[in-house]
Amino acid sequence: MRLDYPSLAPAIAVSNGAQAIAFYQQAFGAVERYRLIDPASGKIGHAEITINGALLMLSDEYPQYNKTPGTLGGVSAKFLVMCDDVDAAFTRAVAAGAEVVVPLTTQFYGHRDGRLRDPFGHEWLLSQKVEEVSPEEMQRRWNAAVPRKPSENG
Repeated sequence: MRLDYPSLAPAIAVSNGAQAIAFYQQAFGAVERYRLIDPASGKIGHAEITINGALLMLSDEYPQYNKTPGTLGGVSAKFLVMCDDVDAAFTRAVAAGAEVVVPLTTQFYGHRDGRLRDPFGHEWLLSQKVEEVSPEEMQRRWNAAVPRKPSENG
């Protein structure tokens, strides 16, 4: 097997690597490239999966090297997955055990999306483009949608 790598690939820590891989396969259609098992602990020391062709590396938590969202008390990054049918993808991820953070909604920037938290604490934005919107139009729509403070109205 030839392993090619993109110029940027995220790597995450999870509380149970084997369960995480199974969840990502069920929820997002992930394909496992390989996993390396730590012979001392039996934990996943490194694994690689692809989601829609994009590489995601993961391992079990080793606090001296990486930490899970549970250890950190939250996330510092979110993952965007572009979908052909976001409604079906969202439903599949929830059925697999993801928690809805923000329900599916059509957004001002031309995407229909919703945010989920996986059982390992990571957050995922599932999205589908439904309208082509220029950056200038996005800004106009954002300005119109953001409430102004009373001192800014006059």
